[in-house]
Amino acid sequence: MTTGKTSSGSRPGPLTPVDPGAPSAARSPGAGPAGNAEALVFALALRQARTCLGGLEALAHWREPADGRLRLVASDGLAPADAEVWARLRGEQDAAPAYAVRRGGYVWVDGDALGIGASGAAAVPFLGADGPAGALSVLTGAAGEPDEMQRSFLRAIAAWAAAHVRGVPQPCAPGPGSMVERSALMGELTAALAEAVTAQDVVRAVADHVMPPFGADGLLVQVRDEDDRLYAVGSAGYPQEFTRMMDGFPLSDYVTVHDVVRTRTPRFIESKAEYNRLYPSMGQVSARSPKEAWAFLPMIASGRTIGLCTVSFSEPRPFSDDERTLLTALSGLVGQALERARLYDMEHARARELQRGLLPSALPRLPAACAAARYLPAAREEEVGGDWYDVIPLSADRVAIVIGDVMGHGIAEAATMGRLRTAVSTLADLDMPPDELFDRLNDLVSDLGDDFYATCLYAVFDPVAGTLCYALAGHPRPVVVRSDGTVHSPVVDADPPLGAAQPPFETHWLRLPGESLLVLCTDGLIESPTQDVEQGLARLRQVLARAGSPAYFKAADEDDDVRHLEELCDTVVSALLPDSRQTNDDAGLLVVHTRCADPRDVAGCDLPEDPRAAGQARQYIRAQLAAWGLADLALTTELLVSELVGNAVRHAKGPVRLRLLRSRTLVCEVYDGSLNTPRIRRADYTDEGGRGLQLVAALSRRWGARYLHDGKCIWTEQELPDGGPRGAGSAAPHAA
Repeated sequence: MTTGKTSSGSRPGPLTPVDPGAPSAARSPGAGPAGNAEALVFALALRQARTCLGGLEALAHWREPADGRLRLVASDGLAPADAEVWARLRGEQDAAPAYAVRRGGYVWVDGDALGIGASGAAAVPFLGADGPAGALSVLTGAAGEPDEMQRSFLRAIAAWAAAHVRGVPQPCAPGPGSMVERSALMGELTAALAEAVTAQDVVRAVADHVMPPFGADGLLVQVRDEDDRLYAVGSAGYPQEFTRMMDGFPLSDYVTVHDVVRTRTPRFIESKAEYNRLYPSMGQVSARSPKEAWAFLPMIASGRTIGLCTVSFSEPRPFSDDERTLLTALSGLVGQALERARLYDMEHARARELQRGLLPSALPRLPAACAAARYLPAAREEEVGGDWYDVIPLSADRVAIVIGDVMGHGIAEAATMGRLRTAVSTLADLDMPPDELFDRLNDLVSDLGDDFYATCLYAVFDPVAGTLCYALAGHPRPVVVRSDGTVHSPVVDADPPLGAAQPPFETHWLRLPGESLLVLCTDGLIESPTQDVEQGLARLRQVLARAGSPAYFKAADEDDDVRHLEELCDTVVSALLPDSRQTNDDAGLLVVHTRCADPRDVAGCDLPEDPRAAGQARQYIRAQLAAWGLADLALTTELLVSELVGNAVRHAKGPVRLRLLRSRTLVCEVYDGSLNTPRIRRADYTDEGGRGLQLVAALSRRWGARYLHDGKCIWTEQELPDGGPRGAGSAAPHAA
């Protein structure tokens, strides 16, 4: 059977709801569907029908009772130029929709009616109690007529659509197990699968919409991997032990379904006796299975068998021809949905892995700070976010603490988060102050485009001075818990977010004497549709006031300290986000236990601005290291300090100052009043100088420079001798 051929050269277009006609006709029973509900029904039916058949275009026609003409009411993929051809068909016309209505059943029409590369058109009627009310048709591009599975699926979709259009009398069903009712339920399954995002969503949709109408009480969905093994995606009605046994089962050993997967042909087994007779080698599986009847359905997508859907029953039962047809159609529908969901799962897993890789795998334990953190992704599983945090060791036991949030969700935002975290780490290593660091970050975010913004809090804790210097760019303020249990959040104005701000940024200062808890978070933890940021901060302070007892400041060791911080993170998250599945934004929490340096571990002196300075520095070092029990480091430290002090006297300006800090390493610092940058240069073998910084680099664990508002500091670090003191010393600092 063929139709005439027209040449339009058009391409398939997007989903196109078509105006159903005059309102008066739409209100008459059987005159035609009208309203948003019917438009959604047809949109879903056409999209699923086109996907199942691999169609180029899908059409929905409705029959006018007055003259029997078929009016186009919706389309999927139909180009605007082709709409006129299909807009109004005569009942006797040689077109697939008209044939389907006249015959009252499925038809296939060969040929390319529109010149779009179609091999033909498949059509089924929308059946009501008074006969065909219209037709659902798909123009396919694949060679040959759709197979029986695709035809069954097309009938099920049409039955569901007809049952959900107002004004269409439905055939009287002989009972709850009728094919009409089951076809409608398959339509409901289609709607559920259309909303399914993950593979688990697909399994739940099948369990909810397939098992009840067939009286099934078991479901096992398995996917096939490249090694020809079947892995369980999900199950219902089976013991966990049995599901685990079937997970990773080699297809070559699974005789029951080997031919099902290879030939793409369903297998229906009506009793366990039949199963054991057909597959005696599968006695172990049969004995451990609690089921008595099975429908083994191959799941086909993109022209290949991607897995197996097994619907099972606790009692033996026969399968009618209608049930076999419908279950066969079901397997194709589930296969397509599962393939789409698996692609999403893989993409989402890669995105989550990217995000996890961009966050620190573990926070450092530093002499002046220990920390714990939580990252809670939003309940919207299809997206990743841009929240991040970090704790970065600086020179002289100082600590950089950062938390930020790239606005928006998605791979681009997660990648931007990674770039910002890398930039912060690099700039922090240069010992930039917070306001200058934000200047650089603001330029970086601005260069990404007008749609990228980020909030951030960057702070530097100095354990010797007991101060916290920080800057805010559109971010929630920090909260401080003191050792006496009091909670304080400084009221300061934040600068605009990075990407929207105009430098300079404002710098804020806090004094943190002794020990404190510094609590930082992103807005996802404290802001919601029912409360703003200030209300959320107030709740956070209340939670910390109840939980921040002095016990957090009496840890026996570092492990105990981190354990307390982890418990506090859990307490805060449980109180502020009791049901994290309902959140619509990512949430980040960073809790840092800061400790000021013991005054006995810090020593220093002023030096003259003349050649005597190096000698006085060596004398001071010998005395101080002896008092600290670090005499073994005296010779190396004298060499290092002699070079640094000598350079300051020769190439810089005063005042010159020396400071020693005993911690996990021995830190030597030489201050001067110059902003000139020291750098290592290559000295020729004939040069009499220029090797000072090479010597410094060779003798120290690491060294560097940081810049102050009135000069700079050159510092070195040396490893302490094994067994040497690492805390507050046994003697008071030696006076110069």
